[in-house]
Amino acid sequence: MTNSPASATQNQALLDALNRCVAACEHCATACLGEEHVRHMTDCIRLDRDCADICALVARLIARGSEHAKHLIKECIEVCTKCANECAKHNHPHCQQCAAACRACAEACREYAG
Repeated sequence: MTNSPASATQNQALLDALNRCVAACEHCATACLGEEHVRHMTDCIRLDRDCADICALVARLIARGSEHAKHLIKECIEVCTKCANECAKHNHPHCQQCAAACRACAEACREYAG
């Protein structure tokens, strides 16, 4: 990874998207646990947790300039996309906000990966 101003800006944009996604997924999972029909939300909760975890890991790897970040970006895109698709099925505001954050994160990862 390079340290040019352009790559630093790109890194920061990706870190911001990853961190927003982590926060949205954590909030969504917690809010889903409080829903009346929580059993219908299990896939959403599981994907929220997986997505938050992989986004947090990728953010740490990007921040430290790890060569392994590029390998996990592809998985991050896949998990973010799955999470966005699942959350989009639910009309709860927290699910819709999470879906948007996951889509934005997947797009930021795609841009970063080139």
